[in-house]
Amino acid sequence: MKNRKRNRLKGYDYSKDNLYFITICVKNRVCCLGAVGAGRLVGTGRDLSVRNPENNNPEENQSNDNISMQLNAYGLIFEERIHWLQEQYKYVEIHNYVVMPNHIHIIIEIDSLKVKDDDVKIKSLSSLVGALKTTSSKLIHDSGFLDFAWQRSFHDHIIKTERAYNNISNYIDLNPEKWASDVFF
Repeated sequence: MKNRKRNRLKGYDYSKDNLYFITICVKNRVCCLGAVGAGRLVGTGRDLSVRNPENNNPEENQSNDNISMQLNAYGLIFEERIHWLQEQYKYVEIHNYVVMPNHIHIIIEIDSLKVKDDDVKIKSLSSLVGALKTTSSKLIHDSGFLDFAWQRSFHDHIIKTERAYNNISNYIDLNPEKWASDVFF
């Protein structure tokens, strides 16, 4: 059997209170969750569009301000599952996310203090991502896309500093604008 590269940090407890940046990809990077284009911002946790009112050059003001992710029915299912995860597991907080045509970026926080008085077993990051992938796949299949599948596993990064958090959050916010040069495109 082929030796697989370790996906998680050896010896780290992924149910530990922390902020995590995760990326989940659709199998074979099939673009099936929507499209990037001009229009209303959909599929991000918040609208942090950069606007520069002091700049009176109309050509520069039109650059990427209107580039956003337009979710289709399958992308909307996944977006709903992100909100479901936070409601289902009270110790989970979603700080920021973007649903892209064939992948998703999320900053997720595990905070056991939110359930300190309850007798709750904190799930690992892998279990939480598994719940997202399983429930969204079922709903997408039920919607008629029977061949839909997620890529095996997911990418994670443990966010250790405020600077890293800000850089990652900015990366998420700008992801639709950078779609044409994205490695997942």
